[in-house]
Amino acid sequence: MRRPSWVPEGTDLDKPNAARVYDYYLGGSHNFEVDREMARKALALWPELPQIMRSNRAFLRRAVTFLAEQGVTRFLDIGSGIPTFGAVHEIARAIRPEAKVVYVDRDPVAVAHSRLLLEGDPASSVVQADLRDVDDLMARPEVTELLAEGEPVAVLLVAVAHFVSDDEDPCKLIGVIRDALRPGSALVLSHASLEGRPDQAEDHQKLYRMTPTPLTMRTHEQITAMFAGFDLVEPGVVYLPQWRPDQPESVGEHPERMTGVAGVGFRP
Repeated sequence: MRRPSWVPEGTDLDKPNAARVYDYYLGGSHNFEVDREMARKALALWPELPQIMRSNRAFLRRAVTFLAEQGVTRFLDIGSGIPTFGAVHEIARAIRPEAKVVYVDRDPVAVAHSRLLLEGDPASSVVQADLRDVDDLMARPEVTELLAEGEPVAVLLVAVAHFVSDDEDPCKLIGVIRDALRPGSALVLSHASLEGRPDQAEDHQKLYRMTPTPLTMRTHEQITAMFAGFDLVEPGVVYLPQWRPDQPESVGEHPERMTGVAGVGFRP
């Protein structure tokens, strides 16, 4: 396959990539046939997947808007992926024009494209780092500068912690980040839940084992434990459509069908 100009040298174009599959679900153009093939297989098992991805993106928008309205102007978006359809800096600056954002992703394709999009934006930066190597991530100059500015920071872990295995201990990794934050900082987290559609969860996890980023879906209790040391804001950890919906009727009769759960907490 001929390598497009936006893909860095050395990228494996023969294996599906989670960030590019996500881009495809959202209607983006930065994906390949191998990614679309995986997406079609997933859709055959779970036709609601694009709706779930859009619901997750809508949660991100509502959470960032909420935090910006609370006065937060610093955002650390870990596992940011390819920034399509409402990036964090655009959402935050609609309310806080001075907002600064550091985007972090381990995928070189997502990082390369993000840098192209953000070229010339001095208040946004992009870091290639991995949540699983949290000490390296937190030591990056862009991250340490954001944390050192004396302002609360919102850490976004939106649809990323389920790519961390139990052996890698996501609660421990999040704890390292929490301990580096000043009081008033926030954690925004969404995560694939085992309980929403248990009939399809195992098939979906099997499919993601075909990629370099296998998926670990977890229980509501396990996901809530990731907020240790944070005070959850209402309505707590709930299914994606239930977190502070724009209109109550938009939640629908079966929010559990979106399978993901989400919450926001502040560090006291």
